[in-house]
Amino acid sequence: MAFGIKRAEMMLWKERVRQGEIAYLTHYWFEPRFPGIKTVTKVGCSDLEKLSAWCLEHGLNPEYIHRRKLFPHFDLIGAKQKEILIKEQLWEHVERFGL
Repeated sequence: MAFGIKRAEMMLWKERVRQGEIAYLTHYWFEPRFPGIKTVTKVGCSDLEKLSAWCLEHGLNPEYIHRRKLFPHFDLIGAKQKEILIKEQLWEHVERFGL
């Protein structure tokens, strides 16, 4: 379940994903399978080849892409999440969510 984002942010992310852009959406998150993890960044793109290339560029396995019909995305969590957000200079995500 997502917390800490506004509807407008979600809608903008969805639109960018639909347009085939690499889009980032960070939010608070609770998942019992990952104790201690409080945030997730969804990296979405409707162009699966582009999203797969993004994964490989960042040392991630494209097999873990959530191949949702409308909003394919890769979930970033933990140290890799922070590393990639910094690499992509997405400072607002890092600061806002205390990463």
